Amino acid sequence: MGICDSCHSGCCRSFAVPISGADIHHFTHRQNLNFWDFACRWEDTEGLISRNLAPHFLFEDDPETPFVICLKHIPSSSFPGTTKCRFLMECLPDDEHPKGLGRCGIYQNRPQTCRCFPAKLNASNELAILYDIPSNGRDGEPAYDLCSRQWTASDLDPNDTIQSLVIARYEMTFFSKIAMIWNQSPGAWNQFPDFIDRIYSNRIASETREDTSADTVGVSDNSESHKRAA
Repeated sequence: MGICDSCHSGCCRSFAVPISGADIHHFTHRQNLNFWDFACRWEDTEGLISRNLAPHFLFEDDPETPFVICLKHIPSSSFPGTTKCRFLMECLPDDEHPKGLGRCGIYQNRPQTCRCFPAKLNASNELAILYDIPSNGRDGEPAYDLCSRQWTASDLDPNDTIQSLVIARYEMTFFSKIAMIWNQSPGAWNQFPDFIDRIYSNRIASETREDTSADTVGVSDNSESHKRAA
């Protein structure tokens, strides 16, 4: 039995899950979801959500506060007074599972951050390092109890895990470049989805005869033009 098979999904309740522009584009274009149905901005003045990986965005209604773009949380039915990931499906408690079971409603299409849990890349970006998971993720509430034991290497596929971590790092690095452009002149929160959509819908360019360099169209140039269009 896998470590998650009998779990109420405390991780999907405890943590703010950062998403990248690529995740946003995937949800809106492949899953046909409205941005406002799955995304939110979480205040992150102490950097506890970004963890030096996810970028901070500023917005004109609160230009001094750094925000991380995350999956939305909604109230839990199984644990009143607590919240859960908007995509977490809750099963009722029973004798075998007193906290109930939790299942991801978008498991095959979950964000890269979720795919990487609970691992990170080492300093050379060649190995996956497992985090030590605390017993509770937030406030001591039973809903936020985490894994029943520590993860081991045998719980994860070595190749899939590394690939997910590398993709997550790449996408967050790209997203950080977009954030730098946006933050030069923070726009309104309600303009953000269209700005991101324009950027990520134009990540493929045709090679020109005059210049075959892969850097012909830079991120900064592309982002600036789309922000002006917004």
